[in-house]
Amino acid sequence: MRSLLLLLLALSCSMSLWAQELNCVVTVNSDQVGQTNQQIFRTLERSLNDFVNRNKWTNRVYKENERVNARMFITVTNFESNRFEANIQIQSSRPVFNTTYETPIFNYKDNQFNFQYIEFQPLIYNPNAFDSNLVAVISYYVYIILGLDADTYALEGGTEYFKEAQRIVTQAQGSNFAGWSQSATDNRTRFVLIDNLLSNTFREYRIAMYNYHRKGLDILGDNNSTGKQVISGSMRLFETLIQRRPNAFLIQTFFDAKAEEILNIFSDGPKVDVVALKNTLNKVAPFYSSTWNDIKY
Repeated sequence: MRSLLLLLLALSCSMSLWAQELNCVVTVNSDQVGQTNQQIFRTLERSLNDFVNRNKWTNRVYKENERVNARMFITVTNFESNRFEANIQIQSSRPVFNTTYETPIFNYKDNQFNFQYIEFQPLIYNPNAFDSNLVAVISYYVYIILGLDADTYALEGGTEYFKEAQRIVTQAQGSNFAGWSQSATDNRTRFVLIDNLLSNTFREYRIAMYNYHRKGLDILGDNNSTGKQVISGSMRLFETLIQRRPNAFLIQTFFDAKAEEILNIFSDGPKVDVVALKNTLNKVAPFYSSTWNDIKY
C-alpha cells in the first residue's frame, strides 16, 4: 500500500511538473451529414481532445492554473468514407488580473477545413513534415492560440509560437489542401493570418494586443479610469494601421473577439470621454457600428 501511494504521488508530481499548455475542449458536430452511425465522430472528438491537451507543444513548463483556455468547434458538412469536409471555429481566452473575468482573445471561423481520417488512427504532430491535414490545421491553431495569449502578457511575446505556425504553413503549401496558400481572391487564409502576425507592416496590432490587455484590462480592477484610458489609446493604434492597410484582416479578428467587451467596458464605471473613442472605433471597425452606437456619452 505504501509503495502504491508513493507511486501515485510521483505520478501526480510528474503530471503537475509537465502540465501541458492548453485546457481546450474540442467538439465535433456531425448533425449536417445525417450519418446514422456516429461512432467515428465520437472517436475523432476523443482523439482530438487527447491530441490537443496531452501533447507537449512548447519547452515551457506550465502550471495547472497557467494553461490557456480554448475551444474548437468542428462542424462536419460532408462525410464519405474517410474524407471529411468541415469548418472549424476557434475561441480562446485568458484571465484578467485580480478578477474572475475571462477576456476573449481569439474568435475565428475557418471554412476551409477538409481532411482524411480513419477511425483510431494515431494523431501525431511532426514539426519536420506534413503528414496529415487534420493534424496540421489543429496544430497550426494551437500555436496561434499560444502566440496570441503570449502577446497579451509581453510585447511580441508570441513570436516563437507564430514562427512554429508559419513552419506548418510552409510545409502544408504543397499539399493541395485549401487554406494554406497565398490567394489573390481570399485574404482570410491561414497563410495570410500568420503572415500578417509576423509582418512588421501590422506591428500596431501586436502592440495593441499587449497594451489593451496587460496595461489596460489587467489594471482595471485597481485603477478603472487609467485602464480605460489605456484601452481607448490602444484603439488609436488601429487608426495608424488602417492608414497603411485599409480593411486589414487582423483588425477584424480583433474586433470579432472584442466588440462586446469594449461596449461593456465603456458602459460602466468611471466615465471617460468617449466621443473621440467612438469616432476611432467607427473608422477602424465600421462593421460593428451598431455596437459602438450603444456606447453612451
